[in-house]
Amino acid sequence: MGGHRNGLLPVHWPAPLRVPVPHASPEVPVSVPEPRRESAPPNTPAAAPAPAPAPGSDEQRLHELGYAQELARTMSGFSNFAVSFTIISILSGCLTLYGYGMGTGGPALITWGWPVVGMMTLLVGLSMAEVCSSYPTAGGLYYWAARLAPPGRGPLYSWITGWFNFIGQVAVTAGIDFGAASFLNALLDLQGWFSATPGHTVLLFGLILLLHGALNTFGVRLVALLNNVSVWWHVLGVLAIVLVLAIVPDHHQSAGFVFGHFTNTTGWGSNLYVGLLGLLLAQYTFTGYDASAHMTEETHQADRSGPRGIVLSIVVSLIAGWVLLIGLTFAIQNYAGEAGSSTGVPPAQIFIDAVGDTGGKLLLLVAIGAQLFCGMSSVTANSRMIYAFSRDGALPGSAFWHRINPRTRTPTNAVWLAAVGAFVLGLPYLWNSTAYAAVTSIAVIGLYIAYVIPVFLRVRQGAAFRPGPWNLGRWSVLIGTAAVVWTVFISVLFMLPTSSPVTAKTFNYTPIAVGVVIGFAVAWWFLSARRWFTGPKVQGTAEELAAVERDLGAV
Repeated sequence: MGGHRNGLLPVHWPAPLRVPVPHASPEVPVSVPEPRRESAPPNTPAAAPAPAPAPGSDEQRLHELGYAQELARTMSGFSNFAVSFTIISILSGCLTLYGYGMGTGGPALITWGWPVVGMMTLLVGLSMAEVCSSYPTAGGLYYWAARLAPPGRGPLYSWITGWFNFIGQVAVTAGIDFGAASFLNALLDLQGWFSATPGHTVLLFGLILLLHGALNTFGVRLVALLNNVSVWWHVLGVLAIVLVLAIVPDHHQSAGFVFGHFTNTTGWGSNLYVGLLGLLLAQYTFTGYDASAHMTEETHQADRSGPRGIVLSIVVSLIAGWVLLIGLTFAIQNYAGEAGSSTGVPPAQIFIDAVGDTGGKLLLLVAIGAQLFCGMSSVTANSRMIYAFSRDGALPGSAFWHRINPRTRTPTNAVWLAAVGAFVLGLPYLWNSTAYAAVTSIAVIGLYIAYVIPVFLRVRQGAAFRPGPWNLGRWSVLIGTAAVVWTVFISVLFMLPTSSPVTAKTFNYTPIAVGVVIGFAVAWWFLSARRWFTGPKVQGTAEELAAVERDLGAV
């Protein structure tokens, strides 16, 4: 099964998911391949070069996909899972949007929205995992789109997917670190050291991004170690928070309140509409699991470990996150007071009211630690996507962003683009009170459209799709279709206004932010890129790939 041998948690996979389908003989992709044929370029020598990697190895599969092993392959399967689990971060997403959920449906939507969204997200993740097994590269989504697109359309699909993924990755990094800054500001405010104001929160936001950029310059080994620590921090942290909130408070809410009480403070008259808006809490939390795909070039047994990382991160988060939300909701002492807390962070006030000043601050520290781990991993995954996309010339200044630090073998320049881009996206909070909800909506829309484009293309191929060793068998098309329908639904939903009346301070600027980036990408495509962007590029022949690897040091 998954096995302890690869460092993964033991999970019994359904039989259809593990039908082994071996890859074809070594191949080098052209820019716009046909779905079932991946022929080598005309000048590729017929004989395998002497320094070729071992048959069946991760390096050989990467060569078949057209890339050299430039990044250090040091991650275990568990580390790969840890990156996605850390970015999902139930102690980040669940808690930072908990206050939003208190006004958009309240306990009923917080409690029941989570498993509904979680199960739909699992369908998306299963479909992505199957494609990841076929194409385990750092490019992930946009590479998959190019390979699965109809003949002649690969570059366009790749371009669109890559840009949606780029804006989504930047937004999710912004959302995570902005949430961490809000919680840290709340703690400092409770201590009387630093008042919780928009300006102070943005300052802390910038400092946290600076910290995460610095951490990611030290190499993947340090980040992988911290990601492994993060898994246990999240699991044990959730257990600690739930147990403390279950045992210490003298008063708990009733089950009827937790599972059935509905609250609407948005100004909108339709409870159905408001309840749907409340799904953002769960859907935003379930983002970032594509990180397992972006880290496959650094992971052992990538065509199995990457898919498992995607699916396991969703399943574990679904279970643990539901426990956390139910435990936190039972511990509410004063709903109105905590929803309108002067700290700006309702969970912080719930902790304080439920277990006292000292205990509440300690629980807040647990959450802040998890959020910092989460932001670090998000910068890591974001930088790998930027590295891969610029490797294929799709970003302005690609030669600079694609540059690898020869000492650490990590894309240091891409790390800082990820950090600076996230900071810019969070700046509107200085004048817009709904900015955080907008950032999280941008993350959901950008990422999920990027997630589902290759899934849609895979569904379109039907039996022509060539699966990897981890696949969905006969369930693939059905699951993929459901994933596409769900993504279309939430992409429209989260562009809608969240507060009434709509003013400059409450305007949901998600459509504008998404529109500006995509408008730029589309305009650039038609004005210039369609004449030179050919999709994922082949780096060279087998000998040339080996030469690149020798220049960076023996693999």
